[in-house]
This record gives sequence, structure tokens and C-alpha cells, in this order.
Amino acid sequence: MPVDPHAGVEITAFSQVPPPAQGLVRDLRVRWACDEIELPYRARLMDAMAPRPPEYLREQPFAQIPTYHEGGTHLFESGAILLHIGEKDERLLPRDPAQRGRAIAWLFAALNSVEPALQALFSIDHFYAGEEWAKLRRPGAAEFARLKLSRVSAWLGDRAWLEDRFTIGDLMMITVLRILNYNGMVENFPNLATYVASGEARPAFKSALDAQLSALCQHQLADAEI
Repeated sequence: MPVDPHAGVEITAFSQVPPPAQGLVRDLRVRWACDEIELPYRARLMDAMAPRPPEYLREQPFAQIPTYHEGGTHLFESGAILLHIGEKDERLLPRDPAQRGRAIAWLFAALNSVEPALQALFSIDHFYAGEEWAKLRRPGAAEFARLKLSRVSAWLGDRAWLEDRFTIGDLMMITVLRILNYNGMVENFPNLATYVASGEARPAFKSALDAQLSALCQHQLADAEI
């Protein structure tokens, strides 16, 4: 589907995902960032269970979501999109160079130092649990995930946010930590549980999650009516 350059902000999202992924898909990060700065957007929905249209590879070389389109700006990868949105408004990305740099560092830390370990455990538990290799790999994967959580917990201490205020670094880190909502591992670190709960209590998070889940529910209702 061609993108209208005059249509404002458009993101791509899924209309259907397996139950374990509901509320976790990465378009949530972009929806949340947009809602934090009151940036209107529309979502172009795609079926996660169906092959992406060939032309979509010109928008996202890896056929994933989300993508972000705004006029002549076409982005993929949730971290790059959050950085772009953060540049629009200091509510997400401080203008002070030192604070800005720290926020960006935490954005990358969430994606590079934390998410791979948590996503690996999630995948083992939900998609490969019956495989023999997964049974052998799980103890090590769980231990590695706990190590990553312990590092974030130790840094956070008794602070509300990773630095002096909420930024795109917190937004990304909280969405990453939510990957383990299903197994209670984050709750073993009380300050991390409080941290995630504080993010989830923000009105912008609630509206973003509602929008994501609403798209999934509408698709399920449409299927039921066919």
C-alpha cells in the first residue's frame, strides 16, 4: 500500500498476533511515544500470521513492524523511531546535551543489553517449550535474563526513573521489561516492579495499550462475523 506523504504520521502495526504477544508488540513503543507528546497518528494494520506484501520490504527490509511515515521521513526500527519522536519534544528527550546523551544511552541499553536476553527466554517458553534443545537451554537463558534484570535494578536503586526524569530511555526499558510479565521474574526485583508499574500508570501508556489491543479485538470480532 503506498504511503500518502500528506497523511500526517502513519505507523504500521499488527491486526492479529498470538495471545502471548498481545500487548507486547513493538508498535506499542511508538504509540506510547506519540501519545506522550500528543502527536496524532494513524495505524496501518497488517496480519502477523500472513506474509508481508513484497512491497513492504521497501519500507522495512526485515518485514517487521513498526514503520513510521511522516511526510518525507520514512523510518523503521522502534529505537530509531523513538529517537526521531523524542527530537520533536523535550518531554521525551531533554535538550541539555548531557541529559540527552544519557537518555539515548538508556534507549540503546534497553535494546542491546537487556532485550535480547529477555526475548530469548520468552521465545523458549512460548514457542519452543516442547523442543529438547529448549529444555536444555532454558536454565541458562533464565539465569542470563536474571543477570540483566539485576543490573538494571542495581542502577535504578530507589529512583523513580533511570535518570533525573522520564525519557525515551525509560519508555523503551519499560516496554522491554514487560516482555517477562508472564513469569513474574521482574517482580523478584521490587524496585523494577515499581518502575514498570509507574510507566504503565502513565495516561499515555494506557491510551497506547488500549489502541493496540483495540485493533486486535476488532480483527477478532470481524473474523467471528464472517
